[in-house]
Amino acid sequence: MFNDIGPLELVALVVLAVLVFGPDKLPKVIQDVTRTIRKIREFSDSAKQDIRQELGPEFKDFEFEDLNPKTFIRKQMENDELGLKELRNGFDLKKEMAEVTDAVHGRDTESPSSGSASASSSSSGSGGGRVDMSKKPERPEKPAAEDRPPFDADAT
Repeated sequence: MFNDIGPLELVALVVLAVLVFGPDKLPKVIQDVTRTIRKIREFSDSAKQDIRQELGPEFKDFEFEDLNPKTFIRKQMENDELGLKELRNGFDLKKEMAEVTDAVHGRDTESPSSGSASASSSSSGSGGGRVDMSKKPERPEKPAAEDRPPFDADAT
């Protein structure tokens, strides 16, 4: 609960409590605070027990800590029923990135015998679904004056 309080901060809190409540009333205040915390914990535990009873036997493995999204995702990722470990192990990121890079640069990742056939079909424009992205579209050096949009001084 107070994992991030250092020893110096704890001493400062004790000194502050002694100054605010005084040495005579401080033990009574501490007892009241601990009693209140104990009652809150008992109330929380009874509420959890009531919820578990109302949910029924099919939710006997339900843990309230699983409602935290990080805990829920971590538990589901460790669960091997979904086969996520096999998917994660079967995915080679470097290979996939190399294939994407080759596709972007227009390099052929297929075998050399089938590559020449696919290159001739893609150069004919009929297909294969490949687009040659290495060629830049041809543009005139300077656009003609009538191609330019009109200048609007109020818009800038």
